[in-house]
Amino acid sequence: MGATSHQAGAAGRALTADRPSSIRNVVLVGHSGSGKTTLVEALALTAGAVNRAGRVEDGATVSDYDEIEHRRQRSVQLSLVPVEWGGIKINILDTPGYADFVGELRAGLRAADAALFVVSASDGIDGATRMVWDECEAVGMPRAIVVTHLEAARSDYTQMTTVCGEIFGADDPDAVIPLYLPLHGPPGPDGHAPVTGLLGLLSQRVYEYTSGERVERDPDPAELSLITDARARLIEGIIAESEDESLMDRYLGGEEIDLKTLVDDLERAVARGTFHPVLMAAPALDGARQGLGTVELLELVTGGFPTPLERAAVPVTRPDGSARPDVTCDPDGSLVAEVVKTSSDPYVGRVSLVRVFSGTLKAEETVHVSGHGLADRGHEDHDVDERIGSLSSPFGKQQRVLTRCIAGDLACVAKLTRAETGDTLSAKDDPLLMAPWTMPDPLLPLAIEAHSKADEDKLSHGLARLVAEDPTMRLEQNPHTHQVVLWCLGEAHQDVALERLRTRYGVQVDPVPHKVSLRETFGAKAAGRGRHVKQSGGHGQFAICEIEVEPLPPGSGIEFVDKVVGGAVPRQFIPSVEKGVRTQAARGVAAGYPLVDVRITLLDGKAHSVDSSDAAFQTAGALALREAAAEARIDLLEPVAELAVVVPDEYVGPIMSDLAGRRGRVVGTDQASAGRTRVRAEIPEIEIGRYAVELRSVSHGTGRFARAYARHEPMPPQIAEKVREQAEKGS
Repeated sequence: MGATSHQAGAAGRALTADRPSSIRNVVLVGHSGSGKTTLVEALALTAGAVNRAGRVEDGATVSDYDEIEHRRQRSVQLSLVPVEWGGIKINILDTPGYADFVGELRAGLRAADAALFVVSASDGIDGATRMVWDECEAVGMPRAIVVTHLEAARSDYTQMTTVCGEIFGADDPDAVIPLYLPLHGPPGPDGHAPVTGLLGLLSQRVYEYTSGERVERDPDPAELSLITDARARLIEGIIAESEDESLMDRYLGGEEIDLKTLVDDLERAVARGTFHPVLMAAPALDGARQGLGTVELLELVTGGFPTPLERAAVPVTRPDGSARPDVTCDPDGSLVAEVVKTSSDPYVGRVSLVRVFSGTLKAEETVHVSGHGLADRGHEDHDVDERIGSLSSPFGKQQRVLTRCIAGDLACVAKLTRAETGDTLSAKDDPLLMAPWTMPDPLLPLAIEAHSKADEDKLSHGLARLVAEDPTMRLEQNPHTHQVVLWCLGEAHQDVALERLRTRYGVQVDPVPHKVSLRETFGAKAAGRGRHVKQSGGHGQFAICEIEVEPLPPGSGIEFVDKVVGGAVPRQFIPSVEKGVRTQAARGVAAGYPLVDVRITLLDGKAHSVDSSDAAFQTAGALALREAAAEARIDLLEPVAELAVVVPDEYVGPIMSDLAGRRGRVVGTDQASAGRTRVRAEIPEIEIGRYAVELRSVSHGTGRFARAYARHEPMPPQIAEKVREQAEKGS
């Protein structure tokens, strides 16, 4: 780490790997504004993938976003930037830092073998980043920390490394330790001394970047004295993770451990995911080629992060669910690849970013596409054979052509028209299926309507393509409210969905208020008489029926009872009365919501030998139900959800107060995990339409929740009256 240097890879060609051991897949994690994309560009510049202006050959920047990202000045999707260092291909996966696009982060974690957590020296570490760290720790993913924004006036690298140790090393503080200390230049007019180089704790060398290239030299006595204590702590931390149990005794006995042994043990501990070094990085100055700390970071990635060969075997099944041996990272093995991102290109159509876990994917070959497990989000299960188009390696807006992609590598695949994010690609004669990764449940509803008739014709196709790209989005066509609803992760997610519909698929839609599926029921027994008589010339209509309506227990639905005696209503017309009252019940009798949980009893009626008909008795039945409703108290029933909110312990009080203010009833709490509590509550759904946004505010981005329908129950009279007034205005 800092003891050696490598030659950079050449720009302008597609980077390929001939064996998995020469590949590293790294995902960048951090909150929005932490400097991930700037770091990617600095690494690409140092690796020689771009020129000194930070541009690839055609003038596009390495970090080119799609048109939506340009307008919003915010990364909203996963991007891949391959670079080469020391003969190693590094696939850098840059993820959005905004919570609404956590699905892209999950895809990046799935495709990567290690993670770089990017934290800002001026902004600190947010709760969402802490949660992702815990998730990575749970699965043993190797991690390192990169501190950015060292140029900010209020930045303090030493303090930031302490914070990283407290937050990321809560269970083992000696496993989160810096590898370098900053070398400061003279203070500027504002009193802030810029970081101009690094002091290597293991190598005891100084790496200066003031010239725009890394210059290595011996430390002077003052610089050497700065690193003594920090170096001792680092060495002890490395030795504690060493597989050589005699190393600690030798070190404590005064023996000087050689640098190669320390570096080798450090790299092994990082690859195992038990040691998490802290580094620093800053973009290159104008005209410079190397940004501060970028060489050291590339050395850590190539030397310390695991190869795809070290990833655990991937469990697979056959599409029918039958067992199949797990697959390993073998270029000659059975083909297993996964679509981690789907996007649309205006020229080549759908483009799929895939990670190959086993076998070798070749251009223009026929593969089997399996998609299972996301039917609840509008993604149908499917098993089809498709011929793929070209393979390419992305770089900004460029696509550099590949002929193949071996196990452990990533590539873009064109013309997979049926493949969606999360689907498995395998050999057509040996179809396999990987279980989909865990995706957050979209819980913020967006009801939409087509803006015009032309948009209405294109809406279904546009929505299908939209949800195919984004498995964190759920499409619902609500049978009760008759609304088309996109369930999203947050407001920014909603905005991007609307913009993509308009710009990519040419569909203009209008957001409309989301409706909750209310119900109506009778509050007491009532009677009604339906009279439908028209005999003014021609064939007449004659039907009279008398009914009684009484409430039933919740969940009973509509019960129809025939108690007619003496043939007052002929047998053939009793089903007509039932059809009429059920049709009216579905339309509602007060505010336009379906009527439920009542028994409707047909008691009496009258018929005419000529003018009575099926249609006449249907109308009479509906009139009778409306008359009974006019004479009775009609209660509005609202859906109640079971809510499970998981938050850090310090936010339990505010969460419970917030739920109480929403007419929620807390039914219990329990320990979800160390330092986190699950609050269980029952709450009217009308009160949590925007809870996905509001919980984020109350918990400072650290809370999550799940909801499930529980039942319908009576709405408070004052709220019900407002709903009725709104219904009358709408009609």
